[in-house]
Amino acid sequence: MSESPINDVSDTAFWIAQHRAIESARADALFRDPFAARLAGERGQQIARAMPHAGVIGWSVAIRTRIIDEFIGAALDDGIDAVLNLGAGLDARPYRMDLPASLLWVEADYPRIIEYKESRLAGERPRCRLERAKLDLADAAARRALLAAVNARAKRLLVLTEGVVPYLSAEEAGVLADDLRGMDRAARWVVDYFSPQMMKYRERMGMGRAMRNAPFKFKPPDPIAFFAAHGWRLREIRYFADEAARLGRPRPMPLPMRLGLKLLALLGPKERLDALRKFAGYMVLEPSSGNAN
Repeated sequence: MSESPINDVSDTAFWIAQHRAIESARADALFRDPFAARLAGERGQQIARAMPHAGVIGWSVAIRTRIIDEFIGAALDDGIDAVLNLGAGLDARPYRMDLPASLLWVEADYPRIIEYKESRLAGERPRCRLERAKLDLADAAARRALLAAVNARAKRLLVLTEGVVPYLSAEEAGVLADDLRGMDRAARWVVDYFSPQMMKYRERMGMGRAMRNAPFKFKPPDPIAFFAAHGWRLREIRYFADEAARLGRPRPMPLPMRLGLKLLALLGPKERLDALRKFAGYMVLEPSSGNAN
């Protein structure tokens, strides 16, 4: 691949929306997003066609979307009254999920993404109290002002950073974790989990080259320990492999790889099998002490 189809991190929103649209069109879809195709547009289609490993990417988007939907549902059952979606991209959960009308949902992203999204969803009605904030999350002052404003309005807050932290450096992720930890109403934080083994595998598969204009930077040796050092403890983690088995949606892979994994399951060491199972997933973090939880 001589040129990357992704120009910057904003393009990933169109790419992921296209895979949500593809999943939604399946008869056995793990979720239904009737807005995804409209939001992805031609740009999303172009990127999805040009990027490698479309089957695996589409599978991971389907699994992760279902995981996060269930995390949100559980948080609402547990008394969450506000959601802050940082780096919201083209997510349409406020429109497609069964949400309480009283729920405050705040989306934040680059101005051009927010403006595009609003134009595409003009005339549609969200199912909760939806607000949007135009900002660059790298602008620390603007970000902290938003966090303080949302914190003041919430009783128990869930923060969602779907597909955000992987693009941050360890230093940037640490500052974000500290900022979120400073919100005394933040009770839950949903964040990506990629093991070091997964990051190495990703590079071998050529994803680093394909996404060189929006590279993954967050590569701590132990993500759970990293966030623990910033005041966040693990409440729950769901691995893609486990969820795929639960949902009856196995990872697409060529026959030789499937046979190799079956052989490994029969003869391989337990430690290696466990590492493969824990390649990637999503975490729910909670404050390690002090905040509402």
